[in-house]
Amino acid sequence: MIAIDSSVLIDLLSGNERAELAESSLRQCLVIGPVVVCDVVLAEVCAAFRDGSETLPVLESMSIHFSAMEAKSALRAGEMQRRYRRNGGKRERTVPDFLIGAHALLQCSGLITRDGGFYRDYFKGLRIIEPRLR
Repeated sequence: MIAIDSSVLIDLLSGNERAELAESSLRQCLVIGPVVVCDVVLAEVCAAFRDGSETLPVLESMSIHFSAMEAKSALRAGEMQRRYRRNGGKRERTVPDFLIGAHALLQCSGLITRDGGFYRDYFKGLRIIEPRLR
């Protein structure tokens, strides 16, 4: 199971200049196995679009499924957020970023994201899949 970050989904669904790269990464990962969103990603994608009630059906039509966050992932996210703040982290990193990373690390086998540097720094061992030209 591979998690997908909200920024990649928003690229894909909005049809912006990164949509083609996002679609290519998604297709490659779907060949490997299921692609999922956690609670946070589902909420962020829903908030980004006019009709949130269509979010889940649209994702499911793209073969992206929902994977609820387990308590262990939420606890890891809190630990990483605390470490980030202790190390002088700025306000730009908020709890949702850490929740997405912890879910991907503990419940999935990788994360499709545009923000690989952040996730590599805070989630050692997490397989990062960045949309890019191949």
